[in-house]
Amino acid sequence: MAKQLVVATTDGGRLVLALCGVLLLGLMGQLGSAATTASNAVRVNKCCEKFEVMYDGKCTVASTVNATVWTPEFIGRKGERNVKVDDFRFVIGLPDCGTKQKFNIYHYPESFDKLILFPDGQLRHLILHEKTVDNNLRRYLDEDYSDAGGQSILSLKYDYVPGLYCMDQFVSSSSEDRGEPSETMMATVCSPKPEIHWTDSSVMLRKIINPICHGIAMIILLIVAIIYFVLPTLRDLVGNMVTTITMCLIVSQAADLVRIFTEFSNHVSFLIADLFFYVSLLGAFFWLNAMGYYIWKMFRTRNVFLRVSDGRKYCWYSGYAWGCTATMASIAVFAHYFLDLPGSNRSQTSEGHAADSIDGFFESQDSISWLGIAVFFMPIAFIIIVNIFFFVTTLRFINRMHTYGRIHHKLRCSFVMFTLIFATMSVAWLFLILSWLHIDGLLYMHIIANALQAPCILYICVLRQKHVTFLVKSCLGDQPPQTSEWGDEMTYMNGGNY
Repeated sequence: MAKQLVVATTDGGRLVLALCGVLLLGLMGQLGSAATTASNAVRVNKCCEKFEVMYDGKCTVASTVNATVWTPEFIGRKGERNVKVDDFRFVIGLPDCGTKQKFNIYHYPESFDKLILFPDGQLRHLILHEKTVDNNLRRYLDEDYSDAGGQSILSLKYDYVPGLYCMDQFVSSSSEDRGEPSETMMATVCSPKPEIHWTDSSVMLRKIINPICHGIAMIILLIVAIIYFVLPTLRDLVGNMVTTITMCLIVSQAADLVRIFTEFSNHVSFLIADLFFYVSLLGAFFWLNAMGYYIWKMFRTRNVFLRVSDGRKYCWYSGYAWGCTATMASIAVFAHYFLDLPGSNRSQTSEGHAADSIDGFFESQDSISWLGIAVFFMPIAFIIIVNIFFFVTTLRFINRMHTYGRIHHKLRCSFVMFTLIFATMSVAWLFLILSWLHIDGLLYMHIIANALQAPCILYICVLRQKHVTFLVKSCLGDQPPQTSEWGDEMTYMNGGNY
């Protein structure tokens, strides 16, 4: 009897194990089928959660803003609308772009930008030449119909694989006074800029040679500033102005160096670099204008032996130069934030227009707007005109002079130095403006002109003037220079070696 019980118990255990095995295999089969279905589902990247929309740039529950959640509409490669997809799944979150930049695209009925989601989960961004409300996407998608009516409609197109984009419904509060929020489809995408090898000639010139030239320029300008700041006989009013101008140019070169590497900077730091660049450049031109006015005034006055120290006059000119620079910079910043029209920022294309330069389109950042730049550069244009007046009138007065005193001889040398510095800075400024035309040749000429600016200033302020090179050699040779106010002028005045 006991033996039969043991056998029955063993058979029952085997039966239970068999049933468990069958259940386990069935569960594994269902899980495998579900996993296969999930793996075959089309992956669609959504910026916010399924129940949220993008409200004024932030993910917000759709019901709280009376909006409709975004549901993907798949369009075929030939323009077929509402293509049926067996299954799709949302992947929530912004794209992981790594070192590439993110930027937003907005699609509304009359926009230049069109966002098309293909059945395989790939997103296409079309940038059109003209606004269109045509629902026939065939002519935009089919290569045979990309040129409609003998006129090129499609300007640029970019495709983004899943993971490099996210889409969602964008809701703006600007129309809430009408009772309904305005809804627009948006996408956040990674820059599709192709990988360019560093040995490419354009990359070598823009990203390697140009920064090296900026570094060399800062070193050269710093040498000029140190020479005019250290040597006692050069620390007069004109010498202090030269030192201040070179320091302003050093700051502008450093800020421009930051502006070159846009991939490794965020919007705030790039905007600050822009401000430092334009403010320092404007300050350099205001100080150059102060130098021209001082030389023009001294040649026109009858009594050059004024009982005013160079230090006090430098404070007066500092109030003018820095006061005007601070005022214009404040106006420019105010215009950038409060007076400029929406969408006129240089980091964006106007209502989706294709950028003239693909690098400029995708490397752009939140920078000073065109109105702010105009506020910075209009005073420089006015200063150039005023400096031309100073140059012409002072040159006429010098040509009418028959005898020169010691001070007039020194002022004449300062006038020549002012003229050459003025010409060098004006040419560099002109090429800076021309480089904004998105023409590679003009950009390369700007890089060359900017690289030659610092060596030219070194030649004008130091190498060309033999009394300055004499003082430098005296310091390097442990021979102290003469400390009297006009020692070097008395030494070289008769030889005319200025």
